[in-house]
Amino acid sequence: MAIGGVLFDIDGVLVTSWSPIDGAAKTLKALADHQIARTYLTNTTTRTRVQIADLLTEAGMDVTADEVITAAVLTADYVRDRYPDARCFLVNSGAIGEDMPGIDVVYSGDVLDREPERPDVILLGGAGPEYDHVTLSRVYDWMAQGVPVVAMHRSTAWNTADGLRIDTGMYLIGMEETSGRKATAVGKPAPEGFLASASRLGVEPEEMYMVGDDLNNDVLAAQVVGMAGVLVRTGKFRQDTLDRWAADEFAMQPNHVIDSIADLPELLGL
Repeated sequence: MAIGGVLFDIDGVLVTSWSPIDGAAKTLKALADHQIARTYLTNTTTRTRVQIADLLTEAGMDVTADEVITAAVLTADYVRDRYPDARCFLVNSGAIGEDMPGIDVVYSGDVLDREPERPDVILLGGAGPEYDHVTLSRVYDWMAQGVPVVAMHRSTAWNTADGLRIDTGMYLIGMEETSGRKATAVGKPAPEGFLASASRLGVEPEEMYMVGDDLNNDVLAAQVVGMAGVLVRTGKFRQDTLDRWAADEFAMQPNHVIDSIADLPELLGL
């Protein structure tokens, strides 16, 4: 296929705990040398797109903020479209208001010492210490009352240098089941981010490769919208997960599986 561009997940593909994965910088340079456009789609919500680009640059990769599409950016677009002028209660590990201009946000950490006013919309970002018992109880109470919940993603875990950490999806599973209400997720694996990435590069999804470490949220979700999926054996990749998936003859399979980002240039014939 013609290579119109390459879309990268970040955590677990290019870096682990913001330390570069071997071959990442060299691979991005190879793409640049061949004038292949790049963009980056991440469910990371602990940092803004400017901070993410700066950290990748410090790790030896030439990345600019406008190349990065975060779950917070997608969530802000969704709220502006579906809930204009809504008062939002945000639970998130990290200050990301810069990526959500025009959204009326109260951070959960700012109201720990008082009972907050019931919001119009609940926004759930990445999990961390902010997901404490009192805060989650408030979210569940409002959710059960019918306040809409918009999650920046449904990721259940991410990989760090110290091992796996559970993420927002773990909490959503229980709250949705017990409340009987469903949250809307706008980050990966929802199609909006993948389509926005293709639109940013001005190419059709069928002309793009997507490289990720998450079989479902990254690779197969990208293939659903027409991209070629490339699964790397780094980050949160687990061989037993791939083996179980491959055993299902009716399940969609990843288009490509490589050991790491260092093997991408060879896959692309560069």
